[in-house]
Amino acid sequence: MDVSGAGGKAKKGAAGRKAGGPTKKSVSRSSRAGLQFPVSRVGRYLKKGRYAQRVGTGAPVYLAAVLEYLAAEVLELAGNAARDNKKTRIIPRHVLLAIRNDEELGKLLAGVTIAHGGVLPNIHTVLLPKKVAEKAAIGAQEGRQVPQEGVE
Repeated sequence: MDVSGAGGKAKKGAAGRKAGGPTKKSVSRSSRAGLQFPVSRVGRYLKKGRYAQRVGTGAPVYLAAVLEYLAAEVLELAGNAARDNKKTRIIPRHVLLAIRNDEELGKLLAGVTIAHGGVLPNIHTVLLPKKVAEKAAIGAQEGRQVPQEGVE
C-alpha cells in the first residue's frame, strides 16, 4: 500500500537515483582512457564521415590514442629541431626538418607538403669542390654524413 498520498512510485532522477539526491560527476571518455585527444569528437567524426554503417565503442578510443601518439612524436622531433637551431618556438620549418629526417615519419608523410616548410638542405656530390666531394664519398661509404662547408 502506498501511504504517500501521491498515488504512485517515488520520482527517480538520472540512473535510477531518487530525485534530489547527489548527482554523480560525469567523466569524459578521454580522461577515462588517459588521453589528451578528444575521444567523443573523434567518434562523432567517424560516424559523421560515414566510413562504416556502425562504429564500435573502442574504435574512437584507439584512433584518438594513435593520433595523440603521432602528434607527440612529431612535436618532440620538431622541438629538438627548434632547439638545434637555437629557437624556442616551433615553426613549420622545424616540423618539416623533423619529419623528413625521421625515416618512419618521412615514409608515412612522403606525399605531404608542409606550407612554409622549405626543403631539406642537400647538395649533389658532383657539384661539390673536389676535396669536399672526396670526403663526402668516403663518409658515405662509412655510413655517416660529412658536414658540408658553406651550407647552413
